[in-house]
Order: sequence, then structure tokens, then C-alpha cells
Amino acid sequence: MHELGIVFHIIRTVEDVAKQNDVSRIRRVTLQLGEVSGVVESYLLDCWKWAAAKSEILPGAVLAVETIPAVTLCEDCGQQYPTVQYGRICPHCRSEHTHLVQGNEMMIKEVEAVE
Repeated sequence: MHELGIVFHIIRTVEDVAKQNDVSRIRRVTLQLGEVSGVVESYLLDCWKWAAAKSEILPGAVLAVETIPAVTLCEDCGQQYPTVQYGRICPHCRSEHTHLVQGNEMMIKEVEAVE
């Protein structure tokens, strides 16, 4: 389960940012997660609850997840299409010369401090 390692990385990053900004408590962290990132959101949230409770600045903090849709670009016809619906074969020209342009990301979008 790599979700626990991801959560530890998020927590370390948030703690570092909090220290740099003299923040003592965090209320909410918003994470953007690509639709085909390979991260299981329910596992991520379970790991977050467990790990955040052990942090000095994150107990009770919510991890909000925003999904970034997966989009693929066809190199032959130039069309973009939803990756999950159509896979690697372009639905416009049936080409296999495609590549993912978004949907594999994982980014901390926002950190909300307790006032």
C-alpha cells in the first residue's frame, strides 16, 4: 500500500510549510489527484486519518481530494479525449499513437490553517 508513504510525504510537506509560516494548526489540506494516478482514494483517506492524528499540527485536519480527469492526446489527428472512457486507442481516428496529457498528477492545492 503506497498510499501510506504518500500521506507521510504530504504531512511532511505541510508541516514544513506550516513551520515556515508560523502556523500551529491545520484545518484542511486539499489535494488534486489524477484520475489514473494509481492512488486509491479510500486508502489514502484512511491513511490520512491515522497519520494526521499523530501529527502535532494536523489532528482532526481534513484531507479533501479533487479529481483531475484523465485526458489523452492523439498524435495523428490532434484530438483530445477522455482516457478512462476510451483507453489508448483514439476514438476519432483509431490511432494507437496517443499519450496521456493530464490525469496522472498529485499536487497539494491548498492548505487551510486554523485561525
